[in-house]
Parts: sequence; C-alpha cells; structure tokens
Amino acid sequence: MIFEIDNVELYFKSKRILNGIYLKAETGKITGILGSNGCGKSCLLNIAFGNLKPKYKLIRIDHKPILKPLYRTNLVAYLPQHYFIPNSLKIKAAFKLFRVNWSEFVNHFEDFSIFRDTKFGKLSGGERRIIEIYITLKSNKKLILLDEPFSHVAPLHIDKIKTLISQEKKQKAIIITDHMYRHIIDISDAIYLIKNGNTKLINTLTELEDYRYLSVGALFE
Repeated sequence: MIFEIDNVELYFKSKRILNGIYLKAETGKITGILGSNGCGKSCLLNIAFGNLKPKYKLIRIDHKPILKPLYRTNLVAYLPQHYFIPNSLKIKAAFKLFRVNWSEFVNHFEDFSIFRDTKFGKLSGGERRIIEIYITLKSNKKLILLDEPFSHVAPLHIDKIKTLISQEKKQKAIIITDHMYRHIIDISDAIYLIKNGNTKLINTLTELEDYRYLSVGALFE
C-alpha cells in the first residue's frame, strides 16, 4: 500500500501552520517526521487521520483519492500524544477489545505480566504508553500513525519498541514523529523535515544541519 498526503494547507485564525505539504509512506517502510516544536508535526498526523480539518488536503491510497476521513476507512490506527484508553478499563479487557494477543505482549515485556487485571488508571505514564503503543502497532490496520511514542518510556523499553516497529513494518506502512530525533533517524527508511510549513525530503542526514534543524556536529555527538 502507498499512502500519500499532498497540498495540505492549515491555518489557525490568520496564522499559517502548514502549506504545500507532501508526504509518502508505504508498506515495508517507516517514514519519520522531524521538525522543531510547534512546527505542525502532530497537526499533520491529525489531518492524515481525519481528526483535524485543514483548509485543503489531498489524500491518496495507491494513487486513488480518499474523500472521507481515514478513520472511517478501517485502514489506519493512530497513537496520539495523549492517552486514548479509558482509566477505568482493565488491561485484559483492552487486549480483548482490540484483538491483540496478551501472551505475545508478555513475551516482549515480561515485567508487565502482573498488570493483567489492573485498570489503566493505576499504571504509570510510561507503563501505559508502552501498552498503548503495542496495541496500536499490533492492530490489523495497514497504516500506523505514531505521535511521540518514546515520550515517558524507559530507555530499555524504547529499544524493544523500536524492534517491534521494525518488525511490524513488513506488513504495514508506518509514520512516526518524536522530538527524540536520534530514534527517528535510527529506524526510519525515509525522513521528512517540516520547516516553515513545508516538508523537505531528507536525502542525506547532513541536510538536517543545512536546514538548521540540528546544530553542526550534532549527528556525531
């Protein structure tokens, strides 16, 4: 599957946030989005999912325009920055609801086995994030949108999540953004930088310095 979002124009009141955006993701690849805080990364994912209506956008799946919001197509799973599973729901119920295998999850995250009957509201922020990431990644959707998945997650678990993302890309198109840019650089097959409301396809990592997203020498620190 090839997903494209094109010609995005987004304004908040009279302020232009995004203009002339283009981004492509496809099955078998991880597409990373980088950009400074407030540049519109989360807005772009919300537009792609269908939560946010811009002045203009064009979304194509396999080169065919999609006119209704993607969340109505059964093609996409979205991990927002905020928690999306209710506090009162038990973890075992969430795995059943989203049709995700609990035993496989515990094989990856053994220390979570004690939480099966726990409600989400009792978990720490990092524990909750890991479960929501896993449920999103393991959904049967063809397109996965991940907004800041590594925030509040311990370094040991970040490595496991990166491995899972790389495994899931074999049958899914994955778009990911995070302020922890090293992780995005590490796992992405294609990288777009949002700068001045536009997307720049990054062909060599030194372009991140050329566009002043990173300071000179930051890649080698």
